[in-house]
Amino acid sequence: MNIELLREYCIRKKAVTEELPFGPDTLVFKVGGKVFLLVGLDQVDQLTFNVKCDPERAVELRADYPQTVLPGYHMNKKHWNTVHCNRELSDKAVEELIDHSYQLVFHSLTKAVKDSIALLP
Repeated sequence: MNIELLREYCIRKKAVTEELPFGPDTLVFKVGGKVFLLVGLDQVDQLTFNVKCDPERAVELRADYPQTVLPGYHMNKKHWNTVHCNRELSDKAVEELIDHSYQLVFHSLTKAVKDSIALLP
């Protein structure tokens, strides 16, 4: 996976926005105004990104893939993972981690916001 494929995968999800709130080097993907993925734009050879994760699942992933899934860099280590692409996980497995993060954030939104997103095409 490369950064272009990562971006395309994220923006295909319903109601996703992409922003640069932390400066020109960090691309942030949000759903309902809440962050579900952060990636540095300066990454060419070693793509890594941060995603939200269920705390119990995060511990399991870190144990199963110690070279690929690490506690979230500059994030709450309990709820965020840093994922290194092109190591132990297939692109499909990486996409599943992105989906998991998106779903966690989506389900944390208010009912009104979720309902407004459900109405989008």
